[in-house]
Amino acid sequence: MSFDVTLWTVFVAAMITALATGLGALPFLFVKQFSRYWLSLFNATAAGLMLAASHSLLVEGANNDPWLTMLGMVVGLVLINVSDMWISRRGAPDISDLHGANARKALLILGVMTIHSFAEGVGVGVSYGGGESLGMFITTAIAVHNIPEGLAISLVLIPRGMSVWKAGGWSIFTSLPQPLMAVPAFLFVTLFAPFLPFGLGLAAGAMIWMVFAELVPDAMQDASSTAVATMVTLAFVLMFGFQYLIH
Repeated sequence: MSFDVTLWTVFVAAMITALATGLGALPFLFVKQFSRYWLSLFNATAAGLMLAASHSLLVEGANNDPWLTMLGMVVGLVLINVSDMWISRRGAPDISDLHGANARKALLILGVMTIHSFAEGVGVGVSYGGGESLGMFITTAIAVHNIPEGLAISLVLIPRGMSVWKAGGWSIFTSLPQPLMAVPAFLFVTLFAPFLPFGLGLAAGAMIWMVFAELVPDAMQDASSTAVATMVTLAFVLMFGFQYLIH
């Protein structure tokens, strides 16, 4: 296979992983209205999914460089706090059909998930540097993994008034860094590979903050602590099992 074709393969493979994220919005085609109680449970479910995703990122990062992974977590924590303060002071821009506080939450989760996608894009590119078979395996795993991540995004956006198709589009948008980063990571695999644990830690740190600063407090507003804790745990277990099966 020629060099140009290989580059094209890497880009298309990473684009498929991005498009797979939009599939997470499809279950909402069958549900039209949500009570405040269910909105709380949706937030709890999203929290569990994001915690499990963070766990997966940290395990992968720690297997390569635990100290660089921890540094990434601290940087991710700082960045998400600075972003939150900046948005709170200046006000969040409207995002599609969402305004005010809903737009702020949407902006935060979209930002966090977009950051996370940079690391996944590097992962796709680096994996293809190890051969086409490894690249296809990692690409398939990330594509399947992106579906529940799209679900986590949709669980936050759709109950607050965004349409299913727009939520699916925004979910795909958060994964666009994957094809954008996969090609340069493949070209410069020896340069990108050492920094992958930092990127994984950065994404995990921001996601963990999002869970406990936004999703869990929102979930507690209209559901009992027992119900919220149960949904967070069940979502974590399901996502953990799902990740175990695809890997």
